[in-house]
Amino acid sequence: MNGTPKSIFGTFAIIEMMTWALLIAAIIARETIGLAPNMFFIAGATHGFAFIGYSASAVLVAVNQRWPLVRGAVAVMLAIVPFATVPFEKYLEKRKQLDGEWRTEKSNNPLDKSKFDQLFRWFINHPVILVLTLFVTVISLFTFLLWLGPPSEWGN
Repeated sequence: MNGTPKSIFGTFAIIEMMTWALLIAAIIARETIGLAPNMFFIAGATHGFAFIGYSASAVLVAVNQRWPLVRGAVAVMLAIVPFATVPFEKYLEKRKQLDGEWRTEKSNNPLDKSKFDQLFRWFINHPVILVLTLFVTVISLFTFLLWLGPPSEWGN
């Protein structure tokens, strides 16, 4: 698989943060200069897609790095907070929580015997299938969320 867990997580953290800036700028433009609704939709959709992509990469890296469930959940939840993904990535980097390569082979760790870890390693060893699976999953979730409409309208 091209890219290390560190580089993939860092790239998605930056993309997610940049789309937060785009979305906030679009909100300000909508309220001050009357940004066209379709332009606001594009900014929102771009951020939504980046949010889902970042979340998928965070889960993938969390599994690879064997983070505690709480750390992985925090990584995903921080995407909700504007500009929080890059500081969190720097926090993890400082503590060497992103170091290492992808776990492509079984180790002496007892967790490597689990079916889940075997499946994870299989996907890591078949990066094209992994990327296609993640892409289809992200697109499906994105399409479902588009169908639901803007988050401000959920439940109305």
